[in-house]
Amino acid sequence: MAKARADDTMKKIRFKARFTYQAYFSSSHCRLLTYFNCEMALTLKIEQEFTQSSARVKSLDLHPTQPWILTGLHSGAVCIWNYHTQTMEKSFKVTESPVRSAKFIARKHWIVTGADDKFIRVYNYETAELVKEFEAHSDYIRDVCVHPTMSCVLSSSDDKLIKMWDWEEGWLCTQTFEGHSHYVMQVVFNPEDTSIFASASLDATAKIWNLSSPAPVATLTGHSEGLNCVNFFMRDDKLYLLSGSDDFTVKVWDYETKSCIQTLEGHTHNVTSCRVHPQLPVIITTSEDKTIRLWDATTYRLENTLDYGLERVWTVGCKQGSSQVVFGCDNGTTVLKVVLADAGPTSNS
Repeated sequence: MAKARADDTMKKIRFKARFTYQAYFSSSHCRLLTYFNCEMALTLKIEQEFTQSSARVKSLDLHPTQPWILTGLHSGAVCIWNYHTQTMEKSFKVTESPVRSAKFIARKHWIVTGADDKFIRVYNYETAELVKEFEAHSDYIRDVCVHPTMSCVLSSSDDKLIKMWDWEEGWLCTQTFEGHSHYVMQVVFNPEDTSIFASASLDATAKIWNLSSPAPVATLTGHSEGLNCVNFFMRDDKLYLLSGSDDFTVKVWDYETKSCIQTLEGHTHNVTSCRVHPQLPVIITTSEDKTIRLWDATTYRLENTLDYGLERVWTVGCKQGSSQVVFGCDNGTTVLKVVLADAGPTSNS
């Protein structure tokens, strides 16, 4: 297969860290500690390593052990790309409808997909065998989220519901979560307590849930428009949430008090995804304004705006132990290598 184009574009961004910082990467159940001493200047080196043109990318996931990117496409296909060899490993035509979410279930050698045709489908990514398909919701499926240890998957939908499916029980629906009044755009597990998860909805709220109860345990309000994304991160032994909205902002929430402690303003269109870099004190956000924005996760200052000419940016993916950060856009996928270039004392001026 033909290699995708690599781009040698490199950017350097300088940060000042004035506090000890502890980063937690939410998609892995292990702690990453990154400490920055007072008055140390950080320089990030950002290199665009790999760009692949495709139909609109609505979903991204990175395999935990292989150098693979799983993309869910608006065309109804899913692809697995090797970002080391820059070649396609697998491609599946799932449906004629957009695939809005696709995730690895690595311990089973599966991928699970959710699409606008209301079906969840499960494939063996080694053999391309269709393991299971079933109608899961009465409207578009916006997200699927795999539990890190249990044999279950959450799905969220435009039918305003979240459902839990247990593959050890033949993909039986073991719980339905009700409480949102509009489309449920994303669900994500709490890395500190995986019996808890958060959801983002176009009803302009994020909600906190326990797997054992069908009703939410808390609701976060403050955005003026619908939410598209939510994510957890840890700093200084405290758990926080990020939420991104159609009001063009990202909010940072203290998980314990459920209060908004900061609003990140700068995007000029709907915010589509948000997360914290797995190794650095950097909040990453994407938007329909076609940009990727990097924010200092300690001071919440906007540090850089990136535009790689792939039109709207829909999703971001990264994983523990890797410096690669992947973005899914209208016109394809791009992989950035984001590392700490150097650090040194700074003056007080």
